[in-house]
Amino acid sequence: MGKTAWVFPGQGSQYLGMGRSAAEAEPAAKALLDRASELLGYDLAALCWVGPEEKLKQTEYTQPALLTVSTMLSAVLRSQGRAPDVVAGHSLGEYSALVAAGSIDFEAAVALVAKRGQLMEEAMPAGRGTMAVLLGLDYQQVAAICQEAAQGEVVEPANINCPGQIVISGHRAAVERAMALGAQRGARRVVELDVSGPFHSSLMRPAAEAFARHLAEVELRDPEAAFAANATADYVSDAAGIRSVLVKQLYSPVRWEETIQRLVADGVEAFVEVGPGRVLAGLIKRISRKVKVVGFQEMEELEKVLEMV
Repeated sequence: MGKTAWVFPGQGSQYLGMGRSAAEAEPAAKALLDRASELLGYDLAALCWVGPEEKLKQTEYTQPALLTVSTMLSAVLRSQGRAPDVVAGHSLGEYSALVAAGSIDFEAAVALVAKRGQLMEEAMPAGRGTMAVLLGLDYQQVAAICQEAAQGEVVEPANINCPGQIVISGHRAAVERAMALGAQRGARRVVELDVSGPFHSSLMRPAAEAFARHLAEVELRDPEAAFAANATADYVSDAAGIRSVLVKQLYSPVRWEETIQRLVADGVEAFVEVGPGRVLAGLIKRISRKVKVVGFQEMEELEKVLEMV
């Protein structure tokens, strides 16, 4: 029988109401939500369910909210006797994946991603950096466009998501130049993303250095499920290696397409997107047509997930 992977979404997947059905149906999920609120010092349930939406979109709030809701949904699957063979997460989703794999305690992860969000928010003055998605171009084309558009500033490939979908990140003016060049060179669509900074670019190195000091104080364990990392598109099986890739991930591209290709080559036949949104399920279907993919964000989907895995 083939392996099952649980994959966990990152920023941009949040929505008002997320986690509510899990909290109402599963006591263990509700307990996680309450514990996160205690640790953060604000009512996370109210933020996730009522908003305001603008606040939920702010990096320092989005990160602990998504981690908590994804971990609540993992708890629901575990209560049904399910466990992953492999875990992976997109950007922030790596922390949800590592909690699911037993590598980091939930409480420690909540504090860590809140600090990560704060450091990412502070890494560059608001409005100075941005990100954009280029559709319909391959990696070599996008890399060449970034090189040409930089003109002494930073613009780099930041998320290699699936064939024909690459996100770039850097100084606002350089990203805008790259967007214009992309449109000229045949991109099907060029869209600036609604983000507060140039994430997964070298402009995040100062944030990564500060983050490394916080991460050094957190206990990490070897994962109980195989863990595939964004920064290397490869497995990391020990705590020291995980510590290293989590720091590197802040200023390196998310190599999602390669990661999924690696998992499929290694015998993963079913993917469950555990957490808000449908972003990763859509990307995986475009990377491989031969795997089964299902999303789990609301309790009404549980039966379908259990049938598949």
